Amino acid sequence: MTERPVLAASVAVFREGKVLLAERGKGLAEGLWSLPGGKVEYGETLAACALRELYEEVAVVAVDPVFVDHVEMIGPDFHAVICAYAARWVSGEGETGPEAPAVLWCAPEDVAMLPTTPGLAGVIAKAKAAMRLP
Repeated sequence: MTERPVLAASVAVFREGKVLLAERGKGLAEGLWSLPGGKVEYGETLAACALRELYEEVAVVAVDPVFVDHVEMIGPDFHAVICAYAARWVSGEGETGPEAPAVLWCAPEDVAMLPTTPGLAGVIAKAKAAMRLP
């Protein structure tokens, strides 16, 4: 347990009307679907973190991040604050790895049928609106 909350960033990337989700491979949300993301490094902006983690976790490149919302996960031995962004997809199909053992391009209306991190469907709806998608 840490004495301070963990600060993280994630990003919603849309392609052809679908949002990229990653299954968490470790940590608090292991086994749950979420947006790609991770911990902010010292001296790194939240937006830069979101784009870096997107590439490191699932090999997708996006640009023009826009802040959407934040989510707090608090439990008996953890506290994380995740700042969610929306960004414009540039390249990459989404690759699996240790931090994301599965990836999925999912229709936003289908997210509620998956086991997800808390508040994910609402964050995706806000991200879709921020990107001015139909």
